[in-house]
Amino acid sequence: MASPADAEEPDDLVGQPRDALGGPVADAEAVAERISSEERPLGPPGEPLNKRSPFFMGMAAAGGAAVTAGAVWFLFIASGTLVLIGVALFIAIGLEPLASWLVRRGLPRALAVAIIVLGGLGLAAGFFAALIPPLIDQAERFIHQAPDYLARLGDRSSWLGQVSSRFQLQQRVQNTFSNPDPALINGLMGSGRAVVGTLTDTLIVFVLTIYFLADFPRLRATIYRFVPHTRRPRAILIGDEIFAKVGFYVLGNVVISIIAGVLGFIWFTIFGIPYPMLLALLLAVLDLIPVVGAILAGVVVSLAALTVSWPVCLATVGFFIVYRFVEDYLLTPKIIGRFVDVPALVTVVAVVLGGVLLGIVGALVAIPVAAALLLFVREIVFHRMDHS
Repeated sequence: MASPADAEEPDDLVGQPRDALGGPVADAEAVAERISSEERPLGPPGEPLNKRSPFFMGMAAAGGAAVTAGAVWFLFIASGTLVLIGVALFIAIGLEPLASWLVRRGLPRALAVAIIVLGGLGLAAGFFAALIPPLIDQAERFIHQAPDYLARLGDRSSWLGQVSSRFQLQQRVQNTFSNPDPALINGLMGSGRAVVGTLTDTLIVFVLTIYFLADFPRLRATIYRFVPHTRRPRAILIGDEIFAKVGFYVLGNVVISIIAGVLGFIWFTIFGIPYPMLLALLLAVLDLIPVVGAILAGVVVSLAALTVSWPVCLATVGFFIVYRFVEDYLLTPKIIGRFVDVPALVTVVAVVLGGVLLGIVGALVAIPVAAALLLFVREIVFHRMDHS
């Protein structure tokens, strides 16, 4: 016969009656045993609560206010981390068409993701292997030519000397090196910390992108489960269309950026513009930013071309003007225009607003986000307005 102490020990099984306990709890445990099955080990869902109950309405209002305040506080505190997560998800959606293509060819998804990651790392390694030696050589040339640049600053017969005389550049440079400003030193230290932080954020985005890409089908299915089942088929069609727009935009934008960098490197090398590899890399990176990226790169490269001669500078300005038209009216429509159909006015407004809200990251994701919003407005908002 079991002692009272043994009878009070909890059973290892869940939802099983305990004879030592009486009253409503024992009755409920007996019911729990009956409703548990192999299909539903935890039983079927119960009846929904009475939403018209004053107590429920009060608690719902109080809980809604608390959740809203907590969500605002959380967004404020974790905004930086949420941006990194959003960037990783954005890149994963961009790589999803390639992953799906490999999966449709019979590869397991894990192997497809591994091929994409290793291929990306291989391209990056080859790129930096080709980039670092010219950068080192060009840095050494700049160091050796620095005294000549300083001498030209003092020569008032040259245009560089005239600019230096007008703005007192030589005196400012000498004062900077002879009496370093503590603010300058703090700025350099802050720049070093910013570089380390950027590398850390890049590593976080890289790891999150791998996880998002590997588990994207499950993530997609989980997102769609938040939609009521009566609206779920329509939500799947619209959601997959948005994913496709984002994916093709990311891949197409990268391809266009690579084309810009290659063409720029050829032009810079032909006309002897200094540091062609570095400037081509700058052009490729800035060209990822819609509308304003190539313009910023053109200004920087044109100033570098000015060190060669005025004709080369003017020719470089002409090159960027021509390339701007080629990219806007030939490359972009052919590569990504048929997938991401966004009017020019909406593109400019979206890029400006994205840059104000999230900086470079906001400008990068502005166009696909605008395309998604336009699709939502056209298929949901306008449809309801037209039939209301």
